[in-house]
Amino acid sequence: MKSIELFAGAGGLGIGLCRAGFKPTKVVEWNRYCRETIAENRASKASPMAGWPQVEGDVRHVDFRDLEGKVDLVSGGPPCQPFSLGGKHRAYDDTRDMFPQAIRAVRETRPRAFVFENVKGLTRATFRNYFEYIRLQLEHPEVTIKTDRDGRPTEDWTEHLARLQKHATQSKYPGLHYHVVAQVLNAADYGVPQKRERVIFVGFRSDVDANWSFPVATHSADALLWAQYRSEDYWDAHEVAKRARPDLSAAPARALALKEKPIELAWRTVRDAIADLPDPEFEPEAAAEIAYHRFQPGARSYPGHTGSPLDEPAKTLKAGVHGVPGGENMLARPDGSVRYFSVRESARLQTFPDSFIFHGAWGEVMRQLGNAVPVRLAEVIGKDVARKLRYAA
Repeated sequence: MKSIELFAGAGGLGIGLCRAGFKPTKVVEWNRYCRETIAENRASKASPMAGWPQVEGDVRHVDFRDLEGKVDLVSGGPPCQPFSLGGKHRAYDDTRDMFPQAIRAVRETRPRAFVFENVKGLTRATFRNYFEYIRLQLEHPEVTIKTDRDGRPTEDWTEHLARLQKHATQSKYPGLHYHVVAQVLNAADYGVPQKRERVIFVGFRSDVDANWSFPVATHSADALLWAQYRSEDYWDAHEVAKRARPDLSAAPARALALKEKPIELAWRTVRDAIADLPDPEFEPEAAAEIAYHRFQPGARSYPGHTGSPLDEPAKTLKAGVHGVPGGENMLARPDGSVRYFSVRESARLQTFPDSFIFHGAWGEVMRQLGNAVPVRLAEVIGKDVARKLRYAA
């Protein structure tokens, strides 16, 4: 099945969707470092990006009309800075809001489905009306904002929202229409070794009988607690000595309250993701043999920035408005010491393949990874969407 990937970034969403069976016909990204990362990977026959048709430049200048009716899926992560809990909360008047361009791509190509991702902050109460505005635009992409002859808006977003609401409450929907569902998903619930919550929009064109819902979680925190404090299978699997295991007398109350083994798989932890890698701080020679696995000095712990514990899923990797923050991108060892995750470790936490090539200095690559969609989460959603599209074909 054919797709278009917008705001591709480092390619996490696109790689996952490729694994799910979608082949991109156009991949759009404007950031120079991300473009170079994609370019280096697409040149490799062994890469999941091999042969990606890359479009370099501003999505606002890309015409999608030549692909009308020729793609099955439009996907992407419109830049999230306006809505990030760590951002500036400008939202309504932020020119970095690229959802209008995502909606335009849907309008011009009329795909059978779309998948868009954004930060959880978009669902907070402050943005409730704007969240509804985005959802209604995705449902009715041909009901566009009014403009003058020069393309300048002649109504604000609240007036446009009112027209969309009136359109949506008609007995019949003229024109292009999508059935849209949106949900906040925690990537850890799907086997990603990171607690990363994101809102996902999935839409199916009204003539596609999808009967679709978000995939059921396959992993859980309770299952991890059971494996660590009840069966101790987790420690056995990692060959952790009895004396080095946590004191069971200090087990969380939630673990002690479990009556039987959960049916889900255990959340994957930082240890699960990186246990086979040498520590780049204490084993620099061995680490030097592994691409992108170098020690980065300068990490320190302070209130609110304590790093990701080794035996839990990592905290959400961050890109940061002013660079890489100190807490979220650090490993917190059991002895209380901390260090920054290497690029390779961060890529593992985002479930990128070890063969993936990154372009740029450590801070820039960490920014790419902090903005990425975990490959595994994208693949899980993509496979379920692809299954429905094949069934409805």
